[in-house]
Amino acid sequence: MRVTVFGASGAIGRLVVQKLLDDGHQVTALVRNPAKLTLTHAHFRVVTGQLSDRAAVEQAVSGADAVISALGPSLKRSTTGTQVTDGTRTIAQVMEARKITRFVGLATPSLADPQDKPHWKHKVLPVAAGLMFPNALAELRGMTEAVTGSGLDYTIARITNPTDKSATGRIRSGFLGHDKVGSAMSRADIAAFLVSQLTDTRYRRAMPAISN
Repeated sequence: MRVTVFGASGAIGRLVVQKLLDDGHQVTALVRNPAKLTLTHAHFRVVTGQLSDRAAVEQAVSGADAVISALGPSLKRSTTGTQVTDGTRTIAQVMEARKITRFVGLATPSLADPQDKPHWKHKVLPVAAGLMFPNALAELRGMTEAVTGSGLDYTIARITNPTDKSATGRIRSGFLGHDKVGSAMSRADIAAFLVSQLTDTRYRRAMPAISN
């Protein structure tokens, strides 16, 4: 497939790009600073630009079969504004205009899925995030609503505690209160799950929680 990756220079995004290339896909990444992504590959193309630049987003998405977003809000308390929300909304609009429907992204269990049952994470995580990272929580809600409120065929994986451990291949996924899903998960396994959703139909227009 031809896949466009946003957030490709981040810790999870780099692993997503590598996994896609290892699996034989053609990858395009939109990055603000190409120096942060030194990977070279015959099937890898870099578009330089910002999420606020609609023309750059259009260039990156052009010809894609699907989009994977490893974007996430900044956890710096000094960060203000809605750059990630606005950028995600632009991505969704461009995808819909070009009739590219498949979107795979990230969120956290601070946001509930309709298929969840009541769970302690619904109570604790939003309060904790609101106290420690209020702007990040607002961005997380905004970027998620930009996708779930669109007509895109999305899967948004909710992660709690990403780690730098090696890939295990053991991935739990499901909905809070229903399935045995923990909190910790290696970034390599998160990347593998995101890539697997390109062709997996279990979580279409849903937000499964995932862990090791």
